Amino acid sequence: MNAEQILVIEDDPQIRDLLRRGLAYENYKVAVAGDGASGLASARDNPPDLVILDWMMPGMDGLEVCRRLRLASNVPIIMLTAKESVPDRVLGLESGADDYVVKPFAFPELLARVHAMLRRATPTAKPEILKFTDLQLDTGTRLARRIERQFELTAKEYDLLEYLMRNPRQVLTREQILDRVWGYDFGGESNVLEVYIRYLRQKTEAGGESRIIHTVRSVGYVMREDS
Repeated sequence: MNAEQILVIEDDPQIRDLLRRGLAYENYKVAVAGDGASGLASARDNPPDLVILDWMMPGMDGLEVCRRLRLASNVPIIMLTAKESVPDRVLGLESGADDYVVKPFAFPELLARVHAMLRRATPTAKPEILKFTDLQLDTGTRLARRIERQFELTAKEYDLLEYLMRNPRQVLTREQILDRVWGYDFGGESNVLEVYIRYLRQKTEAGGESRIIHTVRSVGYVMREDS
């Protein structure tokens, strides 16, 4: 089995080298870039399985790099930053990042996030077509379709939609969803889940279709037919 490739885009040479050495020790193939432009070029020429991306870089910052990566592919992106406020975390996620690690970080924690992200991005079961009303989700191609309209999903959007579709008409609490989809708690004040619910609603309703992802106030969300 080929080693999975990780692209590290980080302007701090010490952090960049730490990540390169640490990830290589874990048997990942590691490519590194010291700025956004070279990182995008590396991702274009040798598409990685996962990107670790610094937010604060001179020139093109991590948010812009993230947006451009997301336009080109659904590669999982973990963003590194010293910004730790909830609005900053949400801004990073809204740019297309799938996960968020605050500096200074412990390498074992980052490594656990990498393992979890790659595990979720790698199909482990026989592909199937999940269906709910007129929505279909192909677990092999990770593409969704509503009636005749097909649309792509980022890694985290896919994880969230798959979980909802495997539990139709069941009210799922915020804690259940965060634990299953993100694997840990972002904190009671974080609205990362609301951000991704909005993303899914925009994509599943883009053709004027009825709403199927509903809010249950003070509890969580449920996938059901529009009433």
